[in-house]
This record gives sequence, structure tokens and C-alpha cells, in this order.
Amino acid sequence: MLDLVFKNGKIVDGTGNPWFKGDVGLKDGIIVSVGHIDQEAHRIIDVSGKIISPGFIDGHCHSDLMILDHPGSDIKLQQGVTTEVVGNCGLAPAPYVRSRGDLLQTYVQPVIGSTAWEWPWETVGDYMDHVAQTLISEHIATYVAHGALRIAVMGFENRPATPAEIARMKELLEEGLRAGAIGLSIGLLYAPGSYTSREELAELCSVLPKYNGLLSTHIRGEGNNLLPSVAEVIWIAERAGISLHISHLKAAGKANWGKVLDALELVEAARARGMDVTVDVYPYNAGSTTLTTVLPPWVLEGGIQATLEAFRNPSLRARIKEELGEEQTEWDNLVCSTGWNSVIVSAVQTEKNKPLEGKHIAEIAELRGQHPVDCMMDLLLEENGQIAIVYFHMSDDDVKQVIAYEKSLIASDSLNCEIGKPHPRTYGTFPRVFAKYVRQDKTLSLEQAVRKLTSFPVQRFKLGKRGLLVPGYAGDLTVFDLDTIQDNATFADPRQYPAGFSHVVVGGHLALEHGVHTNRRDGSMLRAHHCCSH
Repeated sequence: MLDLVFKNGKIVDGTGNPWFKGDVGLKDGIIVSVGHIDQEAHRIIDVSGKIISPGFIDGHCHSDLMILDHPGSDIKLQQGVTTEVVGNCGLAPAPYVRSRGDLLQTYVQPVIGSTAWEWPWETVGDYMDHVAQTLISEHIATYVAHGALRIAVMGFENRPATPAEIARMKELLEEGLRAGAIGLSIGLLYAPGSYTSREELAELCSVLPKYNGLLSTHIRGEGNNLLPSVAEVIWIAERAGISLHISHLKAAGKANWGKVLDALELVEAARARGMDVTVDVYPYNAGSTTLTTVLPPWVLEGGIQATLEAFRNPSLRARIKEELGEEQTEWDNLVCSTGWNSVIVSAVQTEKNKPLEGKHIAEIAELRGQHPVDCMMDLLLEENGQIAIVYFHMSDDDVKQVIAYEKSLIASDSLNCEIGKPHPRTYGTFPRVFAKYVRQDKTLSLEQAVRKLTSFPVQRFKLGKRGLLVPGYAGDLTVFDLDTIQDNATFADPRQYPAGFSHVVVGGHLALEHGVHTNRRDGSMLRAHHCCSH
């Protein structure tokens, strides 16, 4: 007898092939039958008129700590997501060296959040074991994060790593890969990643081929430096002989709109040379990051506390103001090209500044009677450096071009959303793909959209036998109504669940039934099965 059967659905199996009418049967956490099913089952659910697809994979997000504080993962299950990939952009809570713990925690906090409890891990493997021992409602996979590696070995020092330091980073990377991390993520926009040369990164990446590990990159510049930044990571991957995935590809700043096509041409040229290169994209024209990313890179040397000290120094403050007032060649000054009215405060720590959430820096500066740069620095001082922002700097046409690109997958890039007004992508990415880009704009067919959210990310991140509705594959699936699916999260009111999802199955069991969380915990820590010789 089967455990669970969905009857009379429109089956979109994840391959990209046309949908077909049929049933899906599950037993012992595995899909055992797809097509016409007459067998008896403990539960039979009629889903006539609805889509049955594999569970969605959020291939780029920052739920590293949220999964531990909120193991029910309601925000993602409500969107049909059954697996999240964390450790992105060089940002992760491990490796965690106690003597440099404060440096790591203040570095990652605006993106992955913080915890009220002491982190019990040291290595990436320890972190993965900790997640594995937690009862969670979805599956998690992780990268080893370069920013965390560098902080563990050399803090926030703005200099090349010594041979001994590189050797130690390689040891820590290898430990994580052996434990089942899917590869290495780098965040070259963020200090200390921004202090690293391409040669040093290529040397670190020399560990990856042995484990068939993927290099995932938040590139150095997404504005004026977009094309050299894409070329840089292609150079690193080519030099190391590894697969490359470029995160949230975009062209930031109006002067750069349209350059995503040139960036995609660089990707296509690399693929034509035999390189394995892919990209991802989120379906919005605004990004979200930390307010400190607008600063010149030198200001971030030594960590957040050193940055705040620089704001207290009148001459350094004047230098920051001057540099932010003009275009730069060495780094992307997005404020110069986009304006302070595009930088919206999404989350602060103090009660005093809560009324500022949802306002842009130009507006806050006017309220305070300040220059926007002074206002930004004072806000960071008041909030101990911990401010998250939403940043309107992309063109809808560019977003659509990358979504339509055959070698792009779609992911949320959602940040921790404990406080403030998070980017609506946290609550709305996956329904938005179908409501806007399938149903409304017809940028993608239903089958193409499902493939970009299921089998493609599974193949890219080596997540095993899941992402397809095929007998023998993991029993992770989602049921939704294409006519009513809708993202309800907005920039003004982002904490809104979507409409249209009725059932989500994780590990063969209902995690969401008629849109309501069942409180089951059938998720797991997914470990890459690296083919390697030790």
C-alpha cells in the first residue's frame, strides 16, 4: 500500500517537457509511481486542475541561522520550497574561531542575522552536524564561505595572504568539502573578500577539483565594473579548472542598464571554450544588502568597529564624503550612479530608529537636516554598523533578460528577516515567477519556470536524486494553482504569504496541507557526494 497519492493533477515533472495529466504516488519518502495509479494508499488527495511539480529549490539564500531559530521554515514552505542552499556570497557562520568570533558575527549579522545563543560549532562540518541534529521542515545544503575562511585565518587585514595562511584556508576548505559542502562561495563586493586578488582565489580554488566542488561568486562589482568583474571570476574558474556559478547577475545603476547582455555574452564565450558556467537571478528590480557595502573598501579594514572609529575621525569622514561624491574606477560607487533616494533602510536594531524603516537615506537626511553621507555614517554609528537596506538599482528589462536566459536558474537571495521590513523576495520570489513571468508577461512557459526552480538547481548543486517527478527520486513536491498563484509581499508590506499553494511534501510527508503547516519535521542536511580520491 502506498503512503500518499495525488490524483488527477497536471504533472510538470521538472525536465522542461510538456505537462501531462496523471497521479503521483509516494512510499517511504520516495516517489514510486507517476502516471495512472490504481493502488490503494493511506491518503489519496484529489488535486484536479492543479499543478504537481517537484519541490522548489532556493539555490541562493541566507537562511544559515534562521533554519536553526525557525526550523519550521514556514516562509519558504508557503512558497513551495523544499530545499535551501546557504553559505552564499562568502558569508556563513563557520568556520568559527572563538578568538575572532566577534569579527565574524558582526560581519555576517546584517545578512544572516544573529542568535540569542552561543554558536556551538567551530568547523563547517560541525555546523552541518548541528543542522543535521536539528529537527527541520525542509532540506539544507551549504557552501564553504570564503569571507568566513579569511576571517578565521587573518581577520579583516587588507593584504595578500601569506603562503602559510593560504595553506590554512585550504585545510579549512577541504574539511568543509569532506563534510559534504557543495563548493566554495566568494563575496568579492564585501570586505574581507574584496581584499583578495584573483591569483590568491585561484590558488584557494585548486582544492575544488578533487571534490568536484562548485565555485559560486558574488562578483566584485555589479555597476560600472560589471564586465571586468564577470571576466575576473571566469579567469579564476578557468585557471583552477572548475565549474562556476555567478550569483544574482544584474547591472546596477542606470548608466549600466543593458550591460547584462554583454555579461551573458562573456558567459556564453566561456561555455563555448568548454567551461561550465551558469548564473542565477531573483525576479525583482531591487536588491538587498548591508548599508556598509556602499562605503569605499578601505573603510571596512579591521572589521565593523574599526569602520565606526573611522566615522568618528573628522579627516577620514571628509575623505569618505569626498569619495562617495564622485565616480570611482577601483570600486563600484553605486550611490553616485543611483542616488541616495534609491537606498531604503529595511532593518535597524534600535527602537529609536524603527520609524526610519521603509524610508530612503535622502529622506532621512532631510528630516535630520544633514548631508546624506553624514546621515548614513551617523545612522551606522547609532546602530553599531548593523543596518540592512533595499536598493533600487536595476532595470525590469535586464531582470527579464536574465530570467529568460537558458542557463539561468531563479533563486530568492533572501536575507534573515527577523526584524524590519525585509525585501519582499523573502516571502514572494517563487509565486512571483509564475504570477508575473509565466502568467502575466509570458517570459517563460510553465515548464521552463518549473525546470529553473527544480531539476536545474539540483543538477547545478549536486543535490542527489531530487528535483524530478520520477520513480526512485526524493518525495519532495509541491501542488499549486496556476490561475490563483500570487505573490502578496510588497516593499511597503513584505511579510505576506502568497496565494495558490495547497500542498507541499517533504521527505514523503505533508509539510503543508491546504496551505497550513502540519508541524512535521522531515527535512535533512544534504551533503554533496563528492567523487574524490584521498
